[in-house]
Amino acid sequence: MSFQNTLAYAQEQDHQDELRYFREHFHIPRHNGQDTVYLCGNSLGLQPKSARAALEEEMTKWAELGVEGHFTGDDPWFTYHKTLAAPTAKLVGAKPEEVVIMNQLTVNLHLMLVSFYRPQGQRYKILTEAGAFPSDQYALESQVKIHGYAPEDAIIEIAPRAGEHTWRTEDILQAIKDNGNEIALVLMGGLHYYTGQVFDMAAITQTAHEVGAVCGFDLAHAAGNVPMQLHDWDVDFAVWCTYKYLNSGPGGTSGVFVHERHAQNPELPRFAGWWGHDQRVRFKMQKGFIPMPGAEGWQLSNAQILPMAVHKASLAIFDEAGIENLRAKSEKLTGYLEFLINGLHQPKDQLEIITPADPAARGCQLSLLVNKNGRQLFDTLMANGFILDWREPNVIRVAPTPLYNTFEDVYRFGQFLAAHFQG
Repeated sequence: MSFQNTLAYAQEQDHQDELRYFREHFHIPRHNGQDTVYLCGNSLGLQPKSARAALEEEMTKWAELGVEGHFTGDDPWFTYHKTLAAPTAKLVGAKPEEVVIMNQLTVNLHLMLVSFYRPQGQRYKILTEAGAFPSDQYALESQVKIHGYAPEDAIIEIAPRAGEHTWRTEDILQAIKDNGNEIALVLMGGLHYYTGQVFDMAAITQTAHEVGAVCGFDLAHAAGNVPMQLHDWDVDFAVWCTYKYLNSGPGGTSGVFVHERHAQNPELPRFAGWWGHDQRVRFKMQKGFIPMPGAEGWQLSNAQILPMAVHKASLAIFDEAGIENLRAKSEKLTGYLEFLINGLHQPKDQLEIITPADPAARGCQLSLLVNKNGRQLFDTLMANGFILDWREPNVIRVAPTPLYNTFEDVYRFGQFLAAHFQG
């Protein structure tokens, strides 16, 4: 695409954008009486204007019906989670019975590891990317310890090559092959939080299965950002949060994918809970856990109705916009951001994009490595109404999100950077 570094060009792109009206569905934070340039959807998505009404509806139901809200009215709480399955499945490329919304991200990751990290004999190791998000690191450390292994032995971390910031797919696949006889599980992020790199989940899954390992993904930064086909890729399981690109509120609920070949297997070991028990006999209060078929069989407790109500409101927006349409706009927005930053012609020791240049290998995020006075630049941007994300030791993450960001947002950010480096 041919870009131009002018306000007129940015405004014309916004005028031609068929998704531009979705911005009106969100509350945009203000700074000094003006809309901020909010480029932080990778950390916390903006509030849909429909979220308050969705919450009020459930609050009213609670006020007027009390406990009967579980069984009466529109979308009774007893089956509320089922209303989220179809739109969720569209987002991640799954069958509705393969997904469930429940708990929070790391809770769900632990539940999946209970079922899918089953070390035996020499096959006890977990392969993951070096520098994974800390919650994943901590979960893996604790899980291998529970099984009696030392993390430094049982966890294989694959790092980029010396002098490179991102991973080469062939290196990941080769590492799986080289350690194939010892690997029980491959667990990686679908999109690396620090660099913004999208991993080749299909190839990684295929290679893991070829060596006899299970394969799962943490999709915290991928869900609602990049289209996926988890079922067709044959992924064993995945987990994600909903408060980043899925705009479902701070600390919001989480999603789980379990491939149908596992989801329909009642003998698969798991931590059991009342809400995962066969709903036909749930209220008989009897011993003997019988899991619900599908991913629902991993539920533990009553559905979190209020967070789910917000998530339902957000999913309706995604359902209307379409993840493929959002991806097309995302590639243009992120490409425009890249064009403007490259146009600054800064030396790498001053400013460097460490996110892959290939649009297929990134989402709507560019990670800017700022080696000199990076924190000072970040603070200056924030003080001037640019809402971004800082990651130690020296990266500013910039995420132009297609649901509510504009080309003019990106242009204004580029202009501010240009003034900073020229000043």
